[in-house]
Amino acid sequence: MRNANDEAELGKLYDARIARRLLGYVRPYKRKIAAAIFLTIAISLLLQIGPILTRWAIDGFIKPAVDGRINQETAFRGIGLIVTAYILVLAVNLMLGYFQELLLNTIGQNAMRELREQIFVKLQTIDISFYDRTPVGRLMTRLTSDVDALNELFTSGIIATLGDIVLIAGALSVMFYYNWRLALASIALIPLLAAATAWFRRGTRVGYRKVRIKVARLNAFIQEYLSGMHVVQLFNREDKALAQLSEINREHLRANLDTIFYYGIFYPLVSLIAAGGSALIIWYGGGQVIQNAITLGTLVAFLQYTERLWQPIQGLSEKYNILQTAIVASERIFSLLDTPSNVYEPVSRSPSIPRVPGQIEFRNVWFAYNGEDWVLKDVSFTAEPGQSLALVGHTGAGKTTITNLLLRFYDVQRGQILVDGVDVRDWHLQRLRENFGVVLQDIFLFSGDVASNIRLGNRSIPQERVVWAAREVGVAQFI
Repeated sequence: MRNANDEAELGKLYDARIARRLLGYVRPYKRKIAAAIFLTIAISLLLQIGPILTRWAIDGFIKPAVDGRINQETAFRGIGLIVTAYILVLAVNLMLGYFQELLLNTIGQNAMRELREQIFVKLQTIDISFYDRTPVGRLMTRLTSDVDALNELFTSGIIATLGDIVLIAGALSVMFYYNWRLALASIALIPLLAAATAWFRRGTRVGYRKVRIKVARLNAFIQEYLSGMHVVQLFNREDKALAQLSEINREHLRANLDTIFYYGIFYPLVSLIAAGGSALIIWYGGGQVIQNAITLGTLVAFLQYTERLWQPIQGLSEKYNILQTAIVASERIFSLLDTPSNVYEPVSRSPSIPRVPGQIEFRNVWFAYNGEDWVLKDVSFTAEPGQSLALVGHTGAGKTTITNLLLRFYDVQRGQILVDGVDVRDWHLQRLRENFGVVLQDIFLFSGDVASNIRLGNRSIPQERVVWAAREVGVAQFI
């Protein structure tokens, strides 16, 4: 039996495995990532210049002008040069920030495009039994909101975290260079912030997982009821459907409010700790200024650096939230991508044949959708090429099941199904299904025009063939 510590360790290992797997989606963009990292570091370093210029302005021109050590003209000229330098720094920072955002979003959007395509390919190739047990609304959540959560990780998470770390390191380096005692006073309250952040992380991790589950459940319910709206209205189920939606919606609301609770406490607490840090600097640093141990410009610069110190620390907490959301979304996406299919392609595929003769044989076939609740029991028959064969029986007798097995939407548990003497499990799925024409009882139309629905994406079918098909089924005049 696994104890709680083992569960925690497994969770950490799983997070590390997910992180490595996510990095695989951005690995093709190494050069863009390197450029984005360079820009991020440059932006973080440029942000350190502002307090230095402020200190120069105060100690080099404002204070001396007040004391009468330099004339006003010299002071104004010096301040003007510093302001010009400050504006240039801001302009360069703005330009670098634009290119950084452009690169990050390009990387993120390309990674998400690839991930969405992988999910869609998986949904097209997985066996039909998967859809029997999985609501479509939940799958829509994987393709939309879960993927969007990962996009935020790539655009606002990983590389931006590096920028926050550089900003913190730069601010601390300058602060310790100017006055190590005042720098220690500036970071005295960081242990309180670390404790608050640890509490916040534990609470939000559980909250994010609950929210994602409730979102998927809400999407699944809405998709199912919209698809079956004619049934809802036919049997006057509107009020009951609304009651069910209200309950699911309340669960979604409660999950979000539970997460918001941690936000409501954490961010005001961070602001309070930051304000306490500034108050400590003013108290201790102000005493140092009065004693002429440090200059007034140094104290003002320290206040600015403290702001630059607390902002990225708080930013790291926000990045952690993005990471937690992405990890939860990744667990669900990769769980879908790793879902095994019950219908496998053969190792050695059937040869490519333009058109098969079409002999079909069911040989002692047994099949059940669940366990041993057999739908077909020891069924055997043969349909020769050119022969018409009708299957007659009551609802649930297995008529549709025979078609599903023939096309390998499901595989038999016992016996064999042969097409021209070859077991269907030895056929390449695409080649097998190309040789069948199926007329469905319930028609489904994809978005687009009628011709595209008749072709079903096969552009090699000429327009004359499309018109012929429409005439054969009696819809040409209607169209």
